Amino acid sequence: MTGPFRRQTDRMRWQDVDLLAYKQQGTAPFRDVTRQVLFESPALGCQLRYFEMAPGGHTTLERHEHVHAVVVQHGRGRCLVGTRIERVAPFDLVEIAPLTWHQFRADDDAPLGFLCMVNATRDRPQLPDAEALAALRRDPAVAAFIRL
Repeated sequence: MTGPFRRQTDRMRWQDVDLLAYKQQGTAPFRDVTRQVLFESPALGCQLRYFEMAPGGHTTLERHEHVHAVVVQHGRGRCLVGTRIERVAPFDLVEIAPLTWHQFRADDDAPLGFLCMVNATRDRPQLPDAEALAALRRDPAVAAFIRL
């Protein structure tokens, strides 16, 4: 990354920032998500990323050992954190504690974009095994929400 300024060049795109796939296809289930790494600092030990889901898109149902701080930038959707499902809209802040199952979903009629701050060095995502998935699905609302 270069220089102290990175101008926005288009709607939710930034100068000298690559538009990347959310994850490698086949590694974990998701739908219509992109990511951009906007900032990384060894001195702070963090990385700021921007994710965007097309209407009806969703992130992977996963958990990590590291904390996430997510700030919605535009659009509408819902998120699962643990067993709690909440609507999210611009400027909402979602804190995801370590080892907490989470998933974001864009509404069917609008994209959802958010900034995500994480540790620069972090663990790999953990996907739910059959036992964890069965435990999550005991809650009917969670069962109806999750996408795999």
